[in-house]
Amino acid sequence: MTSTPVIRLLLADDQALVRGALSALLSLESDLEVVAEVASGDAVVPAVLEHRPDVALLDVEMPGLDGIGLVRALRSVPATQDVPVILVSARAGERETIAGLEAGADDFLIKPFSADELLQHIARLYRESAARG
Repeated sequence: MTSTPVIRLLLADDQALVRGALSALLSLESDLEVVAEVASGDAVVPAVLEHRPDVALLDVEMPGLDGIGLVRALRSVPATQDVPVILVSARAGERETIAGLEAGADDFLIKPFSADELLQHIARLYRESAARG
């Protein structure tokens, strides 16, 4: 009998209410575990190194390093370069989305998004990452 793997997620957003709402929503899923919540861009790389998430969900607009800078930072460190990253933003337009993807983000979601949409994006990135080995 095989069990469904638990997807370990790092959540980064500078707004405590948004972080709390996303964390509460994601905790309802039996196959997801939020392993770290961070409130600033400067805390993301150390948290990724410490918690080794399967997927990182990063807000674009954060103090310290912004989401695009974070993707670049994660991609420049061998131990974190393969962590799938979803950038999220409430203010993103086409230019910001392209910049995020060019920086190395695996996906980009524009707020507001539905819970189902977010869960599908997380699961897809996890499957793709697992298939790459």
